Amino acid sequence: MLSQINLVQISTEMSKIAINNKAIGQPISRVEGYAKVTGSARYAADYHFNDLAYGVVITSTIAKGRILEIDSKFAEQLPGVLTVMSYLNAPDVPGYGHNPMSAIPIFAGKEFKPFLDNQIHYNLQPVALVIANALEQAQYAASLVKIRYEAEEHHTDIHNQINKAITPDKPSDYTRGQTDAWKNAPVKIEKEYQTPLQVHNPMEPHATTAYWEGNDRLYIFNKTQSVKTTRQQFAKYFNLKEENVKVLSPFVGGAFGSSSRMWPQEMAAVMGAKKVQRPVQVALQRRQVFNMVGYRPASVQKYAIGANVDGTLTGINHEAFGSTSQYEQFMERILEPTKSMYNCANVHTTYKLVPLDMSTPCPTRGPGETSGSFAMESAMDELAYALHMDPLELRLKNFTTSDPLKNQPWSSNYLKECYEIGAEKFGWNKRNPVPGSMQNGEMLVGLGMSAGIYKAERAPAAASIKVLADGSALIRCSVADTGPGSVTIMTQIAADALAIPADRVKIEWANADLPEAPPQYGSHTTASTGSAVHDAGIALKQKFADLAHLNDRSKPINYTDILKQHNLPELEATAASKPGPENEKHSGKSFSAHFVEVQVHPLTCEVRVTRVVSVVDAGKIMNHKTAHSQVLGSVVWGIGIALMEEGIVDHRTGRYVNNNLADYHVPVNADLPNVEVHFIDRDDPVIDPMGAKGLGEIGLIGFTAAVANAVYHATGKRLRQLPITPDKLL
Repeated sequence: MLSQINLVQISTEMSKIAINNKAIGQPISRVEGYAKVTGSARYAADYHFNDLAYGVVITSTIAKGRILEIDSKFAEQLPGVLTVMSYLNAPDVPGYGHNPMSAIPIFAGKEFKPFLDNQIHYNLQPVALVIANALEQAQYAASLVKIRYEAEEHHTDIHNQINKAITPDKPSDYTRGQTDAWKNAPVKIEKEYQTPLQVHNPMEPHATTAYWEGNDRLYIFNKTQSVKTTRQQFAKYFNLKEENVKVLSPFVGGAFGSSSRMWPQEMAAVMGAKKVQRPVQVALQRRQVFNMVGYRPASVQKYAIGANVDGTLTGINHEAFGSTSQYEQFMERILEPTKSMYNCANVHTTYKLVPLDMSTPCPTRGPGETSGSFAMESAMDELAYALHMDPLELRLKNFTTSDPLKNQPWSSNYLKECYEIGAEKFGWNKRNPVPGSMQNGEMLVGLGMSAGIYKAERAPAAASIKVLADGSALIRCSVADTGPGSVTIMTQIAADALAIPADRVKIEWANADLPEAPPQYGSHTTASTGSAVHDAGIALKQKFADLAHLNDRSKPINYTDILKQHNLPELEATAASKPGPENEKHSGKSFSAHFVEVQVHPLTCEVRVTRVVSVVDAGKIMNHKTAHSQVLGSVVWGIGIALMEEGIVDHRTGRYVNNNLADYHVPVNADLPNVEVHFIDRDDPVIDPMGAKGLGEIGLIGFTAAVANAVYHATGKRLRQLPITPDKLL
């Protein structure tokens, strides 16, 4: 069966751009781009076998209760239907007796286990899987399955349940200095900010193709941000040796948190394949993606901030409530910006969870800092107005030269440069500070700004590189690439480490048999896996130098000649890389400054973002083309979160009413303004040998507050609840 699958190996297809013979920093096109635009890239639902069967998930119609009866006899009698799998006849899963996910720190409690029992925890919960020879047969058969339930009272509204909030098992509360110092400040703000539930909606629906060889070898073609995590989870669930679980996920059509852990379609495909002893493919429908693969939880944040009349912050209190499921605790990093962003001696933060009868949330197109920074940067803007102070001046006044949370120096911090460049490019000095004072024709014009902060870390990783007889190189690593261009950057890092052109480097990735890479989230892929690639390249170059007895390491090495001289077909080196002690002595963060112009119609209250300047400090930029695209994407998401996105739940049923791409509003091209992206592009000397810092999330963090602040400047109306829609302005 495996012979039907070609392992992905892609070489760089690019013009030979070189400045000082360095690949790092160059705007090289994505190495997998040709495969994607020509259709040769295979995603999780693109793997087909002669005996492939298709699974269609049947979901619950109640939000809480239990299944009384499953009547599947009509469905099972249809031609082509192989089985209707439910808790009544599903294969045994040994790991259902314990929780393989318990080691993942952002989750606590028990994850949802598909087809375990008759209990219903949320609406649209998977309750059965119809498997048939053809997809259409499975879809029709699924419509004939009748299920009776006993419903119980359910709760899906965070506002109605906030009085039942709980302290998480792993609390993130924090205090330095005095708890309520803000109350004694001569100028203070105390407000509540709210962010709604937001849904992933990736272009590629979540899908898994799986098959078994005997009872002890499992093959999974998956949409995942970590093939290693998928392997580990299924090895534990089915008591398999890890090397007997083969996982491939080279192409992912959008993930950004939604594929950061195991979801029901993965287990459905694996269990279904075991039951029918054939390969089974399960792809979720769009409405199922809304409820099965995580979402950004709703938040209620009470933010209090005080300052002296000169703008010096004296105290901050940040009390946050976030929704989670009844069966599992999901914790967002919603408090983290408040802990480190500003020089304030007295900070008190608390975070409580509100359990609801819904599925478990997860990081969604940006971490919890996305929601937390909306409250923090909105409150800073409100404080600036109360002080009669420029919002940029207030931030500069409270700039901190070291991390007040860890009491450590920054690994690097060019936030002041972000402010300076952003203000100059945007024309901040032309802003009339009086709300409602600026117009363009009949449109009200508003200018707002904000700042962002996000962790810049490095995790252990490994990679191997071999140089072949023709002088080309091959990287092998299990790293994922969900869209930011990671595999392209790996080829650039290897090229510079080996001192060869980038178009001579190939890469194999997203195969669980390859060397270890951490999951692709948390903005640490380049720093982690990139360091391993760098170290492997340096080690391999050293091997060649030793063979050639070269004392001068700066001289070019002719790899082809050395291999020929030693009668070697190839030479390989593998490196395991991890952060050193210098990482523990510094606080690694990336920073951003966002400047936004909006225009608001005075009668209809329609809001349009008309201009954006975002400046990012993410260390040395590995690839200016992919980095620029990454921040552009963050701006698009930020506009959507600020002005449009909201998962609307009918609390009578616990079911989404806008569970499609027509009713769940996201920005389209016509909504997008002129966007300028600028990078500081200066090496971080601590985090990794390339000088890079995390880039993936920092372009989004803080952005929504800049939009809200601009709307206030345009209209004089302060909206503290996202999204900012015309009805709220009216």
